[in-house]
Amino acid sequence: MTELRKITVGAEEPYEVVIGRNLLDQVPSMLVGAKKVLIVHPVGLSVSAEALRDSLIEANFDVVLAGVPDSEDAKRIEVAAFCWGILGKSEFSRTDMIVGFGGGAITDLAGFVAATWLRGVGFIQIPTTVLAMVDASIGGKTGVNTAEGKNLVGVFHSPKGVLVDLETLGSLARNELIAGFAEVVKCGFISDTQILELIENNFAEATDPSSELFLELVTRAIQVKAVVVAEDFREQGLRETLNYGHTLGHAIELAERYKWRHGAAVSIGMVFAAELARLNGRLSSIDVQRHRDILTSLGLPVSYPADKWPQLLANMRIDKKARAGNLRFIVLDEVGKPRVMHSPTDEILFTAFQEIAQ
Repeated sequence: MTELRKITVGAEEPYEVVIGRNLLDQVPSMLVGAKKVLIVHPVGLSVSAEALRDSLIEANFDVVLAGVPDSEDAKRIEVAAFCWGILGKSEFSRTDMIVGFGGGAITDLAGFVAATWLRGVGFIQIPTTVLAMVDASIGGKTGVNTAEGKNLVGVFHSPKGVLVDLETLGSLARNELIAGFAEVVKCGFISDTQILELIENNFAEATDPSSELFLELVTRAIQVKAVVVAEDFREQGLRETLNYGHTLGHAIELAERYKWRHGAAVSIGMVFAAELARLNGRLSSIDVQRHRDILTSLGLPVSYPADKWPQLLANMRIDKKARAGNLRFIVLDEVGKPRVMHSPTDEILFTAFQEIAQ
């Protein structure tokens, strides 16, 4: 039996991330104090959500399901309003709870709905994708997208707990799993460099959800995020380093109207940030190539069409990380040592993009 692992995340109220396999029987103990429970899930996981509902009913909870669109289509204010409507009709009170059951977009949405209903009710996260397990479900960032950009509307609101059950990855498409793995790689580049070494030593086992190495990598990535969140919950400094690759990545997602997987866009964003650091004399060419080697070995993209640059630059200027139109990028001084680069010139940004243009 896989060892059960627990990581405490410091926030307004500390909570635990429980990591292992076949853990769904622990959900009732995470909902203590609630009478009613809303499970927010993608329609593609309806069967699994219904099974979870039935187990909670057996544990004497009054359970309602909210089936919503999958992926970024879920992160719309209209979908949040749909969930609010269910909560109102079901007479949810401040002591009742919400469960986010799905990928990163679903956990973002569920957290946002919980944060805004009655000015904040409790919720737990049960992530079912790699991206959600190591990133979206942890840290208390919740939000929805608008036509102008990603995550521009949101609230900080921490869950009561996060249940990372690797068995839920069994039905996940391979390309979805690999895309989410980009966030694991990110944690290696900004903090725990052993993550990179473990991946390089065995690419196949590293991305096999049934392996102990996969469990180790997921645990390490979660630990990186937990440490950063505990030190900087509201992203006033250190937490910004978790955005490595995300400035260009979010611009790509917007350009693609959110049809691209987040991890694929962030993969390109990390190589772009590495090239930016190299051009500023911060990062060696060897380290830039290491980015390309690891990401391409995982099957992730590292380039983007050259003619898209004007649109990407415009998209980056409205990103929430910008300050008064001045762009900010997380770059590396060396692998494992991130910092903020303030207001790089359009010329150097263009030059860096040419290194990843196809």
